[in-house]
Order: sequence, then structure tokens, then C-alpha cells
Amino acid sequence: MNISDAAQRAGLPAKTIRYYEDIGLVTPNRDTNGYRVFSERELHKLTFLARSRALGFSIEDCRALLALYEDQTRASGDVKRIAKEHLDEIEVKISDLVAMRDTLSELVHACSGDDRPDCPILKGIEHAAGPTKKP
Repeated sequence: MNISDAAQRAGLPAKTIRYYEDIGLVTPNRDTNGYRVFSERELHKLTFLARSRALGFSIEDCRALLALYEDQTRASGDVKRIAKEHLDEIEVKISDLVAMRDTLSELVHACSGDDRPDCPILKGIEHAAGPTKKP
């Protein structure tokens, strides 16, 4: 199948597929006219990569997971380690987002939102940013 068919079936833009080829994640065959020809195996890899990226794995994590997926002698502990590290990163991001939400929520509730110029939101942002250097 050609790149547009592979892109549609894998749910990826053709540009992304070309990028994955450039960095060595997939290696489609080339037809005599130079066009990429994707086998079912390459399509499966693309789908695997799309799902991995949708879960937020980095390109290097995807490379490692794909290599482990293709290695029938892999240890599941190696896969779990990568997934656990990523899960830990997600937990930190969630914690940071919750803290941001709570702070912004407090600032929004403190602001009367009327025609007066004083604004607790701007003051809160100013204090959170710390001292700034004046030119």
C-alpha cells in the first residue's frame, strides 16, 4: 500500500510517517518508481507507534517499546520499567496541573470582575513570578 493508504489506516499524517522513516522507526520498501510501499508489518508498526504516542510516550520510548515488541526473548520487566517511568512522569504532570488549577481558581474567585482597576489575578501572577529586573 502507498503512504496515503498507510496513513489513513494507521491514523497518522503522511508527514509523520515520513518522519518515522527518517529517524529509522519504520523502513518501508521502495517501488521501482521510488514510491514507498508499506507492508502489513509496517502498517502494524505504524499503528503501534500511533497508539504509543497517543499514550504520551516519547519517540525514544517508542523506539525502545517497538524493539521490545519485536524481540520474542524480551523480558516483560523491561517493558514495565519504561511504562512505569512514563507513568511516574504523568503523575508529576498531573500534580503540577492540579496545583496550577488550585492557584488559578483561588485568584479567579478573589477577583470581583468589576470596573475597578485593582485585580487580585494580576497581583497573584506578579507575586508568583517573583521580582523582576527593571531596565
